[in-house]
Amino acid sequence: MKAILALEDGRTFEGKAFGATGTTTGEICFNTSMTGYQEVVTDPSYRGQIVAMTYPQIGNYGITVEDNESAQPHVRGFVIGELCNVPSNWRSTQNLDSYFKQHGILGIEDIDTRALTKHLRSLGAMRACLTTELNAEAAIEAAKNSPSMEGSDFVKEVSTEKDYAWDQESRNWIIPNASTGEPGPYQELPPARHRIVAYDFGIKFNILRRLRQAGFEVDVVNSRATAEEVLAKNPDGIFLSNGPGDPAALDYIHEELKKLIGKKPIFGICLGNQLLAHAFGGTTFKLKFGHRGGNQPVKDLRTGKVTITSQNHGFAVDPDSLPDNVEVTHINLNDGTVEGMRHKEHPVFSVQYHPEAAPGPNDATYFFEEFAAMIDQTKH
Repeated sequence: MKAILALEDGRTFEGKAFGATGTTTGEICFNTSMTGYQEVVTDPSYRGQIVAMTYPQIGNYGITVEDNESAQPHVRGFVIGELCNVPSNWRSTQNLDSYFKQHGILGIEDIDTRALTKHLRSLGAMRACLTTELNAEAAIEAAKNSPSMEGSDFVKEVSTEKDYAWDQESRNWIIPNASTGEPGPYQELPPARHRIVAYDFGIKFNILRRLRQAGFEVDVVNSRATAEEVLAKNPDGIFLSNGPGDPAALDYIHEELKKLIGKKPIFGICLGNQLLAHAFGGTTFKLKFGHRGGNQPVKDLRTGKVTITSQNHGFAVDPDSLPDNVEVTHINLNDGTVEGMRHKEHPVFSVQYHPEAAPGPNDATYFFEEFAAMIDQTKH
């Protein structure tokens, strides 16, 4: 079946449909990861977005339930060069086409994703329409009439309705290796030595797994949880998760975070980093086309060390808006934007990228241990 991808500036791409049929709109962006399409489509941070993958063939290893980053896919649509319908992976339980049909997600293949990516790099992320029903002119109008990402609160759509304690499988999955004596397929977990509260703004499962692997017992709360409700649990620390949409539109969260600074150790990732900036009194701005992929170079300004990181965000912190008692600790080497901050007086730090990866490199997983060390210091 034919499908059309139409951008709000009038450019259109025609390809073949896969997954569900119908019409969907959202902000279109591109992701440069070579693997990890399943983690991308199930990442709540992509709520409200149509995602184009730059890697040429997608679907090679199918879908494996254990690799999901949430209970369902969150992308509005998926744009790829070529779909592989015959996965080669002994863990796979279904192919990408049937998974999208099951969850009502529209996909389009056989388009020039390189041309699309270059267009978005030149003109910036924009609204788009993906359809199997409309003609090109109607699809362009649908894109123009769809909501903007700026000012959008998608956190309320993806945050947990009920608070819960994380108790799912969190052991690190490894391949058994007889030569090293590693039995596999799981590494045993350490005992939990800290209890924290994690705000769910669209939290990924692998963040919760990594926290448990670092010795944290995690209570997850809704994005509208008040500072008083969180402090009443008397946690050892507070974690602020990733999530979708415009951080500036979440003023109800900014106000609660202001009340938590200085009360407990705080660690934020991605949207959590941006929300902390607002709580500090700073501001954020929309990037031209965002950072999405597993190859973003980040420099630690304190050590000079460069790390290759996994990222997924369309907004950034304005460093000039931050107060004097907040220090920028990390920057993106591609464009110089803020990638990490710390408070000079209170045990609060955050990074803009994803130390838990999934997908991407694991170079930055040490931040979970840093959070544990920070809590240890505040306890004594």
